Amino acid sequence: MAAPLPSATTTAPSTATRSYALPMAAMTSLFFLFGAVTNFNDVLMPYLKDVCQLTDLQSSLVQSAFFGAYFLMSLPAGRILEKLGYQRGIVLGLLVMAAGALLFIPAANSRTFGVFLLGLGVLGAGVTLLQVAANPYVSILGPASRAASRVSVVGVANNFGGTLSPLLGGILLFGGSAALKARLATLPAAQRLAEEATLVKGPYIGLAVFLVVLAGTFFLLKLPELETFADESAEPVPSASGRTSALQFPHLAMGVAAIFVYVGVEVGLGSFLIRYGEAQGITQLSGFTQALVRGLNVAVNFIAVLVGQAPAPIDTTAGFTKAVGAVLVSSYWFGSLLGRVVGIPLLTRINDRKALVAVCAAGVVLVLASISTQGESALWLIVLCGLMNSIMWPVIFPLAIKGLGVFTKQGSSYLIMAIVGGAVIPLIMGWVATNGGGLRVAFLLPALCYAYLLFYSLRGYRVR
Repeated sequence: MAAPLPSATTTAPSTATRSYALPMAAMTSLFFLFGAVTNFNDVLMPYLKDVCQLTDLQSSLVQSAFFGAYFLMSLPAGRILEKLGYQRGIVLGLLVMAAGALLFIPAANSRTFGVFLLGLGVLGAGVTLLQVAANPYVSILGPASRAASRVSVVGVANNFGGTLSPLLGGILLFGGSAALKARLATLPAAQRLAEEATLVKGPYIGLAVFLVVLAGTFFLLKLPELETFADESAEPVPSASGRTSALQFPHLAMGVAAIFVYVGVEVGLGSFLIRYGEAQGITQLSGFTQALVRGLNVAVNFIAVLVGQAPAPIDTTAGFTKAVGAVLVSSYWFGSLLGRVVGIPLLTRINDRKALVAVCAAGVVLVLASISTQGESALWLIVLCGLMNSIMWPVIFPLAIKGLGVFTKQGSSYLIMAIVGGAVIPLIMGWVATNGGGLRVAFLLPALCYAYLLFYSLRGYRVR
């Protein structure tokens, strides 16, 4: 998911010669962390489906627990930051995330899905607090004329973290040494599942330690003071047309729905990609996929050594496996990263709304083509959707808040809350997959989401 744009009007501190390199590096690390923690769920979801013996509907609660926190915590986070300040708010957010990560220890020991969901909810609450606190800082760490470039930098860091974490998750949850896999295969089902459940403890214990260290770092950092203009929308004043709320602007209301379905489709496709691959019954990978996996094995083994795992190359002879699926999930998010890097300069030369029309139309075509296709081709068509998603947030957000005047800040808050689509759309997909004919039918929902986004890019964005 793309990093949200700053929702507060800000101005840079007056000291023009001050260096912001260290604070900017610290904030960039936060956005890398956002992407990594969020997209790790795409691998965690099929892992918990097996370990806890869940249906597709039940496993989709992984994303609902995490992204539901965006909706529940957005307003409380603002109040918390008013009392603590932004820097201490960041420290608190990191510690809340660490607490959520530590909940994975009792969850794994008991193999209780409800405790896993509680841990994910606490993690999501911490991320929400961090997002609300971190975004304004990005806009003030340097000259105001370069605020957009700073937002782009942290957005790329967000995508980069989201690209790496599924690979890491594939190693830690589906990889391991050949000896470990052979030993697990000989165990009775209940004992095997219990041992596999413990594999998740290492990553989240490491995450908790890292978060505590990062919280200590932010506590000691001297971040610049946040300066904001007066909150002109704190007391809504009727506009010239008699409006008293941002939601009375049709293009903003439809923009909130657009952000809702955009985040939902982006998270939903990534979350179910591994399960979708398993449903294809692929016994032989194409030469392209095998070459991609072999090329990534070098990077995978390097990461495995760093995290204390014995190098275990991903097997490409057994057809589609969860480890291969993790590579495709990483490729899906890499498409978003690539599109963001290419799109930053490209959108300054072409009409951004027309670009949005093109990628939304392509999204509809790619998903429908995938549903009507069998085998590995169906998977790569979904992977390409990651590229289509890349420019949606930075184009939809400005279109939605255009012309709001004094309601701009209020409208931005509604758009941020619409990130809850990442909790709802995957849940509906899981329900359809469980009760309505499988994943192929469930993938009709992303096609409908892209169709709505196409409507918004053609007509819904118009200021009335």
